[in-house]
Amino acid sequence: MSSPERAARLPRSDLARLIDHTALRPTTTTADIDALCSEAIRYGFWSVCVSPVHVRRAALTLRGSGSRVSAVVSFPHGTSTHEVKLAEARKAIEDGAQELDMVCNIGALKSGDDGAFSSEIGSLSELCRGRGVILKVILECCYLDEGEKVRGALLAERAGADFVKTSTGFGSGGATKEDVALLRKTVSAKVKVKAAGGIGTVEKALEMLNAGADRLGTSSGVKIMESFGGAG
Repeated sequence: MSSPERAARLPRSDLARLIDHTALRPTTTTADIDALCSEAIRYGFWSVCVSPVHVRRAALTLRGSGSRVSAVVSFPHGTSTHEVKLAEARKAIEDGAQELDMVCNIGALKSGDDGAFSSEIGSLSELCRGRGVILKVILECCYLDEGEKVRGALLAERAGADFVKTSTGFGSGGATKEDVALLRKTVSAKVKVKAAGGIGTVEKALEMLNAGADRLGTSSGVKIMESFGGAG
């Protein structure tokens, strides 16, 4: 289905439920978080995606609403140690995060150290499963060749990831339809694909969905919804 056809058929409320409304800049203020949460409630976004320092405030603000809190872990480089990633994830969950977006150990993947790459994902997956929390693994595709993307996605699935995600939005490139399609083709149907990074227009959002994305991460959620011409 082409993007115009998708736009004509997808209700606005359904599009909103595919968006993680995001505020991850280092300059993000508490006022920004309050506005982000207000927008999530107004438009019905699936979640707000925030840094660990903002999780508790966002969770309290969204309590009783239809939106949840996603927290990033080891963001944006993925270079924290295994133990620190696990502690950061545990704290985010205690503060109210219902989903975690963890940056993988990119260096381990590129070094061929599949054990180190997989073990931290497995630890976080075990933590999340015990608490009903969704785990998304950010591969940061802009730094990987095709073989590394495929290997990383397969390892992430075997280690228990619920999603594989294209990008942080802070690397040298963001989501592409080619990467989304590759990840969708690589992982099984039980693992979902999140596209993030550079999704600033409704056309780009629909392009990612058409390529196979199940979730979109964007700081332009309001702009996308205001310009979307779908039904409902």
